[in-house]
Amino acid sequence: MAISNSAEWNELYNRFYCKLEVYTMCWPSVDISKHVIACAKFGGPIATVRDSGKLLLLAAESTRPKVNIYSASGLALASFPWDKGKIVRMGWTDSEVLMCILEGGDIYQYSIHGTEAAKPFSLWHQVSEQVVEDCCFWGHSVVIRSSTHQLYMIPDLRDPSTVQLASPGLEDPPHSMAIIEPQFTVSGNLEVLLAVGTSVVVVDEETAQDQKLELGPLTRMAVSPNGNFLACFTFDGKLRVLSTDFTKNLSEVDLHTDTPPAQLVWCGTDSVLLYWAEEGELVMVGPYGDTIRYSYDEPLVLVPECDGVRLLSNSLMEILQRVPDSVVSIFGVGSTDPAALLFEAMEHFEKRSAKADENIRAIGPADLPAAVDACIDAAGHEFDVPQQKALLRAAAYGRAFCAKFPRDRFQEVCKVLRVLNAVRHYETGVPLTLQQFRLLTAPVLIARLVNANRHLLALEVSDWLGLSKEAVLRHWACAKIETSGDVAEEAILETIVSKLRTSATMSYAQIADTAHKMGRTQLAAMLLDYEPKAAEQVPLLIRMGEDERALAKAVDSGDTDLVYLAIFHLQKHVPEKELFRMIQAKPLARDLFVSWTRQNDPDALKKYFFTTGNPAAAAEVLVKESYQAALERSGRGSALTTPRIKILEQAIELYSQNKEYAFHAKMADEAAKLLKAQQELEISTRQDVFVDSSVSDSIRTCIAMGNHKAAQKLRVDFKVPDKRFYWLKIKALAHARDWDALDKFARERKPPVSYAAFAEACIEQGVNSEAIKYIGKITDLQARAEAFARIGMVNEAAEAATQAKDGELLNRLRSTFTSNTSAAAIIDTFRDKLSLPG
Repeated sequence: MAISNSAEWNELYNRFYCKLEVYTMCWPSVDISKHVIACAKFGGPIATVRDSGKLLLLAAESTRPKVNIYSASGLALASFPWDKGKIVRMGWTDSEVLMCILEGGDIYQYSIHGTEAAKPFSLWHQVSEQVVEDCCFWGHSVVIRSSTHQLYMIPDLRDPSTVQLASPGLEDPPHSMAIIEPQFTVSGNLEVLLAVGTSVVVVDEETAQDQKLELGPLTRMAVSPNGNFLACFTFDGKLRVLSTDFTKNLSEVDLHTDTPPAQLVWCGTDSVLLYWAEEGELVMVGPYGDTIRYSYDEPLVLVPECDGVRLLSNSLMEILQRVPDSVVSIFGVGSTDPAALLFEAMEHFEKRSAKADENIRAIGPADLPAAVDACIDAAGHEFDVPQQKALLRAAAYGRAFCAKFPRDRFQEVCKVLRVLNAVRHYETGVPLTLQQFRLLTAPVLIARLVNANRHLLALEVSDWLGLSKEAVLRHWACAKIETSGDVAEEAILETIVSKLRTSATMSYAQIADTAHKMGRTQLAAMLLDYEPKAAEQVPLLIRMGEDERALAKAVDSGDTDLVYLAIFHLQKHVPEKELFRMIQAKPLARDLFVSWTRQNDPDALKKYFFTTGNPAAAAEVLVKESYQAALERSGRGSALTTPRIKILEQAIELYSQNKEYAFHAKMADEAAKLLKAQQELEISTRQDVFVDSSVSDSIRTCIAMGNHKAAQKLRVDFKVPDKRFYWLKIKALAHARDWDALDKFARERKPPVSYAAFAEACIEQGVNSEAIKYIGKITDLQARAEAFARIGMVNEAAEAATQAKDGELLNRLRSTFTSNTSAAAIIDTFRDKLSLPG
């Protein structure tokens, strides 16, 4: 039955509604009044299970309950026995997963094929005496009301966790319950509406607020699809429509019955449907109190959609919806709209009548584009294929007279209609309207077809709409493997590859993973050879236990992250010798392993070098380990010194195995020898100042402490040159301000360094009086002059420079003392003696 059959339209105030018979149900005799029914939105599948609370005629059907899943046309999709407990409510998620909520709080999830989609989930975290009394589904979520009048929400059934909402503080059960989905609330949180007494309590996660209404009891409630309105049936037989913020009472209609309807739903956003099962009466109420009444001999289930309601009975699937404005403009009785004139013009044109030209001229060029667009839109809303074609022919006829009408508009609707007509066929059983299709989107529809194993149709839809076919082909390949039975793996591979070869970017990893899960390891390995992305290959090879192959693929890719992934897996799951053998043959893996272990696991690095026969590299690790221990020494005195010495001794032994590393062995020996000496010094002096200092610093520290014997021993043991030792001792004594010892040291014998070193040490300590003792002994006149100048003795500095006959030095002295006029005068006097120019 087509929308455009205006004889069957019903007017509600200034709007028209029509009821379309979409399917005669293909299922066997099913009495939906005796079953718990769940219908998925967007023309989705139907689930049924016998209602344990209803009487069953003897031998009418098996006493063992079964869950049956049908398409919207009634074709059987799946069936499985039910022995898990009493089902309170069933519902479908947006991804067409069936949720079964049990009285005890357990939740089971099933695909449309009757297989478990996830592990069962318990609403209560522990054993509880409360039971489930009611629930509401939306999206991938559900809110549940328990027998203790508490509310629990599962925000995402794909990753279930329970959230308890604020306590409504009820002593008795509410009269009815409804929800406002999060996308329609100001706070962005779910709001649960509970009809309590004469009012409504709004509950979210934080609060429970009584709206203080005087309307109830409200025995039924329903929120509009856009979340703006709340339809309520009151105890005294009135239908009220309120704003969901409860600030406005928009309408009130007396239906003259105090029996609450079995169902109350919205039909779009313009009208409300109420169904009384016992009377078999369906009443539609409009915004101004107008009503349309339908009578039914069979029980009904009302399934609200975004643009209407699906009516499911034992024998029929119907759609009740508002007639679109474009359809009304064309087929309304006595319509003179430009679109109606265009449609009539097309009919005259096909009859070769001259009236076609009259109608086109009557429309006028200004209104013609809108008339063409209305015909295209009306065709999109039609269910009747011949009527679709007639409207499209009218649009094509009118478009010939429109110079600038967009061509894409016509092509788009033709493509969409081809898709809609295909999925509406009873064998597919998805009765989508144009508005539902646009809201659902084409990728989601394709995903649903794929989920129902309608791969050929999904491929054709993808082709018609210009969408990628990869996801469809991949799902088909996985399904092929799952249902292959005893077919040889080579034959399955050939079948899959021949179909998938047309896609250059096809990923085979997911298909290989399915083969692996089905126990077909060889098939999985062969499929992975076709996978172009190493990032997809390596993780799956690891899960399959193909460790060496996973490492090889990772190395070949050049992706260091993948190589590390393979190495870390190998470290945990294979013996060390096997790991070392694998990475030794692969330079990139070896270098990355060495780099990581050098920073994070030196023990593993040592074992690797020992195992692979590289003692020098192992020795290097030991030396670094010894010095790393130095960083940990703070506050622990010399406690770590002995272990460090032993580590260095091990390094010396390893270095000694190869003559090429004789220098390294000697240096390690020197380091160990120094550590021993420093350890002895710290023990003898009880000063934690020697370990990890240099030989020079150790000597300097000994001298500063007055331990000249120890300093001399370090000098001999480490063969410190006389000149360096003198410098160290001079600075140490000056730093200790032991001037007598410094003077004695200078007189012992002729020092191997100039007396300038003594003078400089005194000057650095700011004691010029001591420096004078040694400046006079400096034989180099230039050095003596500069030393005098440093302590401000201008006359002596100039005299030394004059004796050296160094005019350039005098000039430098002159520039140094420019600000000191008396000093400058003295220098000028000496300059005159040398007859130097000013």
